[in-house]
Amino acid sequence: MRITRFLHNPKVTVGAMLGTASARTCLQVRGRHVLAIQDTTSVRVDEKGIGLSVHPLIAADATSGFVLGLVDAFFLDRRGGVKATRTKRDFADKDSRRWLDGAESARRLWAAGAACVTVVEDREGDIYECFAFKPDHVEKLVRAAQDRLLADGTHLFAAAESWPEAGQMTVALPAIPGRKARTATLGVRFGRVEIARPRNRKAQAGTRVLPKTVTLSMVDAREIDPPHGQEPAHWRLLTTHQVTDLADARRIIGFYRLRWTIEQLFRTTKTKGFDIEALRQQEGGPLEKLVTAPSSPPSR
Repeated sequence: MRITRFLHNPKVTVGAMLGTASARTCLQVRGRHVLAIQDTTSVRVDEKGIGLSVHPLIAADATSGFVLGLVDAFFLDRRGGVKATRTKRDFADKDSRRWLDGAESARRLWAAGAACVTVVEDREGDIYECFAFKPDHVEKLVRAAQDRLLADGTHLFAAAESWPEAGQMTVALPAIPGRKARTATLGVRFGRVEIARPRNRKAQAGTRVLPKTVTLSMVDAREIDPPHGQEPAHWRLLTTHQVTDLADARRIIGFYRLRWTIEQLFRTTKTKGFDIEALRQQEGGPLEKLVTAPSSPPSR
């Protein structure tokens, strides 16, 4: 597997495209709370997961949801042959490192004058090192993927279940495969958790010390009375933001719901728009440029 970053390589045309898009985005963030939303999608991947994927980082206004532009992008060229050694490699050598790289790229939004920057991710971004090594001036919000061990010997999901319901909120759930769009009422719980370092992690991560614990806020939002036969919506959200009351919890849920923005970008670049997966380019061709173009539209 090879992760390619073009942003700081002026000799590569894709780097020039990303650099221009990033600079344009940074001009729009002053004084705003900005959500830096990141995720990965395949561009040309076979049934074994080998091929090219892209991991963009986009900026959106946290209040309006207005998309401000592209911040960075990483291309993952998976060629196979490394899966067996994945657990033995240092974090810096794993493809999951891209989630921390994205957070580090988001820091330039703060440097450009953003009032606050929150990196928003789905479950794949639930990585202990990404919390432990989070860059300064950047907050993190991720949907929990794992029932992690807590410092007191209990587990994350059970802890959330033990909290009293703080209140409720109503949200519109978009349609997804197997689920029609609907309005859902969510029961909301929140609290603080101290997550223990995973047992399969070494105390030393490269040149940095991996702390024994990290303390986070967790917001648990579960749908009440879903339609018959439908799985209830349930979001367990971990964040470095302080959550002290129901208004804070609702705000965190609102931020996470704007993660859907990047799914709409993927739809536009793929089946509902540019159809990049159908492109047939020879290896080493301009595919990365064609992928980057629809992700970095002109400023409005």
